[in-house]
Amino acid sequence: MDLAALNAIAEKMVAPGKGILAADESSGTIKKRFDAIGVESTEENRRDYREFMFRSDAMKNHISGVILYDETIWQDAADGTPLVELINSAGSIPGIKVDEGVQPLPYFPGETITVGLDKLAARLAKYYERGARFAKWRAVIDIAEGVPTAGAVKANAHALARYAALCQQAGIVPIVEPEVLMDGAHDIERCDEVTRFVLNAVFQELFEQRVPLEGIVLKPNMVICGKGCSKRASVEEVAVRTIAALKATVPSAVPGIAYLSGGQSDQEATAHLDAMNRIGGFPWKMTFSYGRALQAAPQKAWAGKTENVSAAQRAFCHRARMNSLACLGQWEGAHEKAA
Repeated sequence: MDLAALNAIAEKMVAPGKGILAADESSGTIKKRFDAIGVESTEENRRDYREFMFRSDAMKNHISGVILYDETIWQDAADGTPLVELINSAGSIPGIKVDEGVQPLPYFPGETITVGLDKLAARLAKYYERGARFAKWRAVIDIAEGVPTAGAVKANAHALARYAALCQQAGIVPIVEPEVLMDGAHDIERCDEVTRFVLNAVFQELFEQRVPLEGIVLKPNMVICGKGCSKRASVEEVAVRTIAALKATVPSAVPGIAYLSGGQSDQEATAHLDAMNRIGGFPWKMTFSYGRALQAAPQKAWAGKTENVSAAQRAFCHRARMNSLACLGQWEGAHEKAA
């Protein structure tokens, strides 16, 4: 394990003004997104959709890395160029989602465990050979009555730590993603409490598994109200609470924080990231690792039609630029109106 090489990759992933495109939707998830825009979810359509994003100007200017799904990392573009080469040629880093989803956790009603550790070492070696230099594993933590429990949080934190160690051993930077879901009616105080509890558990497990923190990137949720909460928090409160929670739980050795959008609208995710970077005063670089918050607009503009590719690329470039500005604390609502 070459920690200096891992740290160099991690630092590039969170380079100022750049962020990570999460294009790792499973076949089931991308089908739902395509159904919403009236596009059949065939392998060719999925390839064409991702290809036009990877060929856009946004990749060179605003995107540091791309998280791919297993199908996508093995695909070639229409002209035969491997998609990973398109990403590399844009100066971005190919990454890969390696977890295999969630299953119910026995004896913990309403809670899940992320699976996929079996044979992960062998899969990582193949992904590395294909060009992946970072990976992602998502733990899912729900908030409900009596949930989450300490046992479920510990089980998921332990799996994240084991995954991270295997990645580093393979020369791959692990994105550590413990997501406290926005689903539910909980208020921001409850999200704050659970987020701190989860992050403390995750870093304890990383310590016990001897994972060097200089060679990881953290992908957490923001501290935010549940979707069903009637009392909405302001942009400033989300920013202040999120920074405070991370300062209390995340060691400064971690190179960067790449937030997930977690169901926020495009502009909400951008505004919250911008507000945090305007406040500053934290030891890590703060950037984005967004899926829907980057892709909803280009998907709608594309609608599966070749003649719409240029418009879809412009939509993707716009959202990527908005979040790039947010990484620097320079985003304004006026930028959205001008576009």
